[in-house]
Amino acid sequence: MINSADILAGKILIVDDRPANVVLLERMLRGAGYVNITSTMEPGEVCALHRANHYDLILLDLKMPGMDGFQVMEGLKEIEKGSYLPVLVIAAEPDHKLRALKAGAKDFISKPLDMAEVLIRVYNMLEVRLLHLETRKLYDQLVVEKQQSFELTALPGTMVGVEKEERIATHWRRSLRLRHPWLQINLLTSLLGGAIVLLFQDTVSRLLILAVFVPILLSQATNTGSQALAITLRGLALRELQPGREKALLIKEALLGLLNGVLVGLVAAMAMYAAATAQHLPIAFMLSVVVFFAMIGSCIISGMCGALVPLVLKRFGTDPATASSIFLTTAADAASLVMLLGLAAILVG
Repeated sequence: MINSADILAGKILIVDDRPANVVLLERMLRGAGYVNITSTMEPGEVCALHRANHYDLILLDLKMPGMDGFQVMEGLKEIEKGSYLPVLVIAAEPDHKLRALKAGAKDFISKPLDMAEVLIRVYNMLEVRLLHLETRKLYDQLVVEKQQSFELTALPGTMVGVEKEERIATHWRRSLRLRHPWLQINLLTSLLGGAIVLLFQDTVSRLLILAVFVPILLSQATNTGSQALAITLRGLALRELQPGREKALLIKEALLGLLNGVLVGLVAAMAMYAAATAQHLPIAFMLSVVVFFAMIGSCIISGMCGALVPLVLKRFGTDPATASSIFLTTAADAASLVMLLGLAAILVG
């Protein structure tokens, strides 16, 4: 499992056009023990650097001359085909934060920079990113050890656009035909989160403090789902999951999601209450209730999806290791946003 040493050794890229900001972030991170930090003040270099170094986290300023952070993220999406964009944006304008999340960023930090906020968000982002990579690596190792594959149809992997017979020498037209449909599906699933935010834009506008807790909720839900996903993939690879036991697995993951949701929900609710009280909001208690129940609901749904998604993909003849994390991330994000914003609209008004 991921430990603190792994997180502190994570590869971080700082992207900001202002030298003072780069120096400040580097000092913050090195002072906290991070040892693998790179920086650039040229946004046009980011994609090439990430392609060469595969950073675990990219701290990306949104407002830069020539090429802004949103354009950089579009380029990074072409590299991160699995739809997990390891980007923590640096934003000064509130409307840029939600736009960045809809564009694929996983979290944001506000200007002027607060050391405690920066370090907490960096640590959480690296933890989730490394867990995501570890899940994939674990599955790959199990497949090699057991010499197994999930070739359940004549054309395995069609859904993700990479067929078994595709090689380096495959003509680009055929590769495009195989891969492009998956990118369109990936785009549609990514738009779901943005559609949910638009649906509740009045609630977000009136209760801007909720935006601070969106990345926290998404992170916890994704982590919960990733844990269930790792166990399910391991069970499939080792043939430990016998036919007829799927229902028991779902019930177990739902129970674990409930218990974990209650425990982390209490802490998140207290944090919301403290933040809302500091801003003198009379609805601080109701906001903490919203966060508490949203955390529980999103953890339950994400845990069940972590078990259910690979089972469904396997049944349809698709490699669960390749596609599960994509659908899991979408489900976790959608469940978290609906729970948080929906409960806020109902309970707070």
